[in-house]
Amino acid sequence: MAKESMKAREVKRAKTVAKYAAKRKALKEAGDFQGLQRLPKNASPIRMHNRCKLTGRPKGYMRQFGISRVLFREMANKGLIPGVKKASW
Repeated sequence: MAKESMKAREVKRAKTVAKYAAKRKALKEAGDFQGLQRLPKNASPIRMHNRCKLTGRPKGYMRQFGISRVLFREMANKGLIPGVKKASW
């Protein structure tokens, strides 16, 4: 389980990215790299981390489902994810 402060930091980064998205796009199209450097570091979408939606785990993230591999395996074993069969875990 991730710390609440780490989850809050990711939420804050997401808001910052959304806030500066249009400005970043305009600066990139204009080729104004000095202007890009003056923006906050967290305004770049590269600094975002994928985290499990349920547990907040940053590692072993599966984009297709939006959860970590550990949680995916638990949910698949319980039959909560349709279309997934246990092969040989």
